[in-house]
Amino acid sequence: MADPPNVIENDENRNDTNNSNNSGVDNENSSASASGSASGNGNDSGGHSGNGNDNANRNGNDDDNNNNAGRDGDGDGNVNNNDNITGERDNNVDNDPKKNSCSCAKSDFFPEESFQSWSSYGKALMETRARLKERLLARSSDDHEIHGLRTRSQNQMKRNLNWFDLIWFGVGAVMGAGVFVLTGEAAHDLAGPAVLISYLIAGFAALLSVICYTEFAVELPVAGGSFAYLRVELGDFVAFIAAGNILFEYVVAGASVSRSWTSYCATLFNYKPNEFRISMPSMGKGFEYWDPMAVVVSVVICIFASFSMKGSSRFNSVATIIHIGVLLFIIIAGSTQANLANFDPFSPFGFQGILKASSVIFFAYVGFDGVATLGEETKKPGRDIPIGLVGSMLIVITTYSLLAAVVCLMQPYNEIDVDAPFTIAFEAVGMNWAKLLVGIGALKGMTTVLLAIIIAESRYFTHIARTHMAPPILAVVHKKLGTPVNAAVIMTATNCVVAFFTSLDVLASLLSISTLFIFSLVAIGLLVRRYYSTGVTSDKDRNKLIIFLVLIVCSATGMALLWAWGVNSWLVYLFVVGIWFSATLGIRLKVKQARCPKLWGAPFVPWLPSGSIALNLFMMGSIDGASFLRFMGWTAVLLTYYVLVGLHASYDASKETVKMEVEDNAVERGNNGERVPATSEPVELDTITTSRV
Repeated sequence: MADPPNVIENDENRNDTNNSNNSGVDNENSSASASGSASGNGNDSGGHSGNGNDNANRNGNDDDNNNNAGRDGDGDGNVNNNDNITGERDNNVDNDPKKNSCSCAKSDFFPEESFQSWSSYGKALMETRARLKERLLARSSDDHEIHGLRTRSQNQMKRNLNWFDLIWFGVGAVMGAGVFVLTGEAAHDLAGPAVLISYLIAGFAALLSVICYTEFAVELPVAGGSFAYLRVELGDFVAFIAAGNILFEYVVAGASVSRSWTSYCATLFNYKPNEFRISMPSMGKGFEYWDPMAVVVSVVICIFASFSMKGSSRFNSVATIIHIGVLLFIIIAGSTQANLANFDPFSPFGFQGILKASSVIFFAYVGFDGVATLGEETKKPGRDIPIGLVGSMLIVITTYSLLAAVVCLMQPYNEIDVDAPFTIAFEAVGMNWAKLLVGIGALKGMTTVLLAIIIAESRYFTHIARTHMAPPILAVVHKKLGTPVNAAVIMTATNCVVAFFTSLDVLASLLSISTLFIFSLVAIGLLVRRYYSTGVTSDKDRNKLIIFLVLIVCSATGMALLWAWGVNSWLVYLFVVGIWFSATLGIRLKVKQARCPKLWGAPFVPWLPSGSIALNLFMMGSIDGASFLRFMGWTAVLLTYYVLVGLHASYDASKETVKMEVEDNAVERGNNGERVPATSEPVELDTITTSRV
């Protein structure tokens, strides 16, 4: 995701309903709390798969550590297929031969009641308004996301990644060929040698987002990444719109990187990029060069990623370490040709130019969010995820800054080539051999970025399918491989179709604001997580939090608009920044914190997430209007799908989960000699519970 397309609560165990995971407002999530109160740890939530097969697993439910399996950093953190750490036999896998065969049935795609017949679907559409009202702000719970939804994948992903793997996944996902291109434009046209400062500013903005993601990833180590985080804090609807946009961005990025891979490969062999493609002039501009190599590369990487996550990690680690070595060699070789006189003038375009360059350069840091989707496959999330995410970003920031400094020391800023800054800079000082190193570095970077894209998008899609907002067959995890093969194949196939037919110029026009949009929502979600907990936060504090959040978002948006419109009055900017500062201070002083992280938390809250919101929205101000139109167009498509399909599927899945868990809860209480309530809707289902602070 780091490449531009134009490149040549892990809370302590809950043992009662008043100490459960912010179970939200919908029945689906309240049921998780109800079930948890009966079992002693809430691990029965979502214990039935959405297709109605009885996957309930009671093994290890009396183990007090079971609720934190894989999150608390104890032992290896390995979770067996029954999602516990007791080492017991896997009872969570659906052994129905029909399910384990290669055949597919309608129920694999649309098992919900609303899609059983046209009359059922018509009835569901008639209830759209009522269902939308119920699901619009329906929030999930930590326990349901971590334990309940996993059972719908029939098997568990293998926990075999550690902090070392995550560091190099983070570096490999972010550090592609983008730095070799974006540096030229930023230095030549926007910032001059001060592009070094621009890289540091953009890196700081990315680091704020990384820290916000890290707290969520530690407390919610699930495959859904930001989709799961937003589902818990901002509700189903916001999470779906956000996830749909990020998946679209991943598809576009994957297609772009695979076509760029062809271009760089051709260049290394002294061919023009289109000479490695099939010419089809009759297809029209933008689609006249078909790219079979892009398809082959994507398929090979998909097979590799699906076959073994640990193998993918080893390949990525080795390739990325070699890449860092190549970049360090470029830095050292370039430093031998450095001339401090080229740093004068240091900032020819002023501070405004530095900020504009930061907005452009920021996209070289994108891609780390994919690492957050590896939570289910991490041995000790509480330890490994913070080291992996924050450590990888620090490595990237340092490397980018050194590369930017070297290229500006080798040439005057106005002589730096916009398209190939490093290659031309080395040629200018007589080091033509360095062109090969740059090409190899870019090619390797795109390979690991494409690997990270395929891994991340398949995990996003898997968790979305677990909620039935996508066909549940895509949520299945392969029993032997422990990877989401179905989702990986579908997403890679989509990447391949787009990459095969579509030119880089067309793909460049499809870049949207999705990434910055998601980063902003995650930061907002972190503030909501810390300062709002249903049943704990008073109505007064809740209303104050809403007002302050609106002021933060509006002031940040206003700053972005002022920047986009070219307003140069610093007094106006100070006024807007003052509103942002006052609103953030208001949260700090006037709203009682409702939740404290148990293992790892972002520091300087609310300042850090509020600053992340402001910087992300500010970056949006540098994006062209056409991108906003494309963002709104794609969001409209997502809304249509949600109203016609996703809403009804998730509604039925929620009701089915409630029904089955209530029945299980009643049976369990009856077996314990307790009086079983006559109603199938116990009081706990309507009781809002949250974790204690």
